Amino acid sequence: MAISTTRQEFKDRCLRRLGAPVLEINVTDEQIDDAVDDALSYYYDYHFDGSEKQYYKHQVTDQDVANKYITLPENIIGAVNIFTLGAALNSQNLFNIRYQISLNDLYTLTNVSVVPYYQAIQHIQLLEEILVGKQPIRYTRHRNRLHIDMDWNKIDVGKFIIVEAYEIVDPASFQDVWKDRWLLQYSTALIKKQWGNNLKKFTGMTLPGGIQFNGQIIYEEAVAEIQQLEQDMIVNYSIPPMDFIG
Repeated sequence: MAISTTRQEFKDRCLRRLGAPVLEINVTDEQIDDAVDDALSYYYDYHFDGSEKQYYKHQVTDQDVANKYITLPENIIGAVNIFTLGAALNSQNLFNIRYQISLNDLYTLTNVSVVPYYQAIQHIQLLEEILVGKQPIRYTRHRNRLHIDMDWNKIDVGKFIIVEAYEIVDPASFQDVWKDRWLLQYSTALIKKQWGNNLKKFTGMTLPGGIQFNGQIIYEEAVAEIQQLEQDMIVNYSIPPMDFIG
């Protein structure tokens, strides 16, 4: 089958790239699964298709207020921002400043300059920064806890917190992941490395017909391939750090 749509088809394709079934690939099924899992972990961390920006909605509970943090799902690998909580000037109230400007002045913007409106909105945002401010957040993916440094007594139970986060593209839900060329090459190289590692202790052993094992060469070839693929990932498939854009 040319294109993989399941994990088993993906594993079989990796083995065929190494020579199966013509050659016996001396790795266990568990070792293949470990290699694929390692490849997926690297794929999630660095590939621009490995994760996706999402806006995660969480409803505040009594336990959240007591903990002073919210728990995010396992498939979220990064939380970078939250929508501002308790913005007094830019609230959803019918009579907030932004609404009143739109109600009274927006109709005139079709024939006058928008500069005064833009300046007014900028001034409102500045006042919000001074009077309300942004709530600092702290998050680590290994604990799945998003700490929000604020007075939690000021947020009502039942309100929603919107988190700007990055979620992995899970192949269990999105089977197109198994079609990724880089992931296929990297998984194959990791399996090849494990194959060479398994055979290294038999280096120099002569088989019937004069064939000799040389697991060290297989291992070294795999290490070189992995290094090249990881370099390709950083150069060709990773999104540049924001500080270096522009």
